[in-house]
Amino acid sequence: MNLHPLRALAHRDYRLYFAGQGISLVGTWMQQIAMSWVVYRMTQSSFQLSVVLFASQIPALVLSPASGALADRWNRHRILMGTQTLAMTQAFLLALLMWTGRIDVWQLILLSLFLGVVNTFDMTTRQAFLSEMVVHPADLGNAIALNSLLVNGARLLGPTLAGILLARTSAEVCFLLNGLSYLAVLLALWAMRLEGPRRERPTVPLWQGLREGFRYVREFAPIRRLLLLLGLSSMAGTSYRVLLPEFTVRRLEGDARTLAFLTAASGLGAVAGAMVLAARKSVLGLDRWIVLALTLLGLGLLAFVGLDDFKLALLALFAIGFGMMVEMAASNTLLQTIVAEDKRGRVMSFYTMAFLGMAPLGSLMTGVLADWLGLRIAFLINGLLCLAGAALFGIGLPRWRVLVRPIYVQRKIVNHG
Repeated sequence: MNLHPLRALAHRDYRLYFAGQGISLVGTWMQQIAMSWVVYRMTQSSFQLSVVLFASQIPALVLSPASGALADRWNRHRILMGTQTLAMTQAFLLALLMWTGRIDVWQLILLSLFLGVVNTFDMTTRQAFLSEMVVHPADLGNAIALNSLLVNGARLLGPTLAGILLARTSAEVCFLLNGLSYLAVLLALWAMRLEGPRRERPTVPLWQGLREGFRYVREFAPIRRLLLLLGLSSMAGTSYRVLLPEFTVRRLEGDARTLAFLTAASGLGAVAGAMVLAARKSVLGLDRWIVLALTLLGLGLLAFVGLDDFKLALLALFAIGFGMMVEMAASNTLLQTIVAEDKRGRVMSFYTMAFLGMAPLGSLMTGVLADWLGLRIAFLINGLLCLAGAALFGIGLPRWRVLVRPIYVQRKIVNHG
């Protein structure tokens, strides 16, 4: 068995995807930082920023089940070509509006909503598409970890570049470069051969496929528990991003470059977490890592209750990035390991719903808390919610392991007996 930490890159199609997506994701993070900075400077309100983030993520809560049913039914490669093209168009529109000086908050909300719809179908399809690019199931967990490393490596580089560009040029440059970066992933998708076995397409009506997906997730406790925990961590754990611009300006008296460094610190933590997971040889023990990671995430958020030092904030954000990445990627790996193959797209749509769909609710809640009660209380509540989730999942861990053991035996992850 090949246990090299980069073994998934031996698959040609995944190697193409990895290179193209890596370039595109740097642009994506550049746009996110530029968007946050533009909105906050225009409105001076964490709540207004939370509304823009809410618009970009709420489609995942509503449309994810449909995206999963379609990902099981349609050609995933063609879906990704379409979603990447639409996302590129959105970035170019942002750049055009900024250049003409006709930008307003309502336009940013509408364009964020449009991108949220596109990303819902894109993320669900990308997660399900991994099994078509990586034809050896034993390498799938490594591909997921490398994909997380890719996302968070871009999260480290993208904000740094955005901070430099915002300080020396303007936000429209970030939007334009993001639009151009999509060409890399489109070229990679075009060059793929997809030599794996053809999957059977569902013959049941779409509505029946949706119902089957709901029933499967509801009745299979291991998947249900992972998704509920991921939803909680996404709602409470990722919404700190809404608070960072205000924290940067009011508590640290910083600027766009300061915000970029803070975001990059969480990205560096996430990269470290992805490297730890990529080096693992098996999915065994990942459930315990989820508990530890969510605990670290909660403690990192609680640290911000009393923080007003730049270096300590960098350290706390490193811990937050590490914890969030490990919890998310470990949950993804376990879900893809135990899911039935014919329901992979639909289960990954619930993963998208939990990870992306719950985030806007958390962002909106956090923005309201910050406006009403202040930054400290918002950080406090989110940190305590993460710690509570870690405790509850940890208590139920023995039962969870009993339920997944037959699947591990069937797939030869553990020996029978």
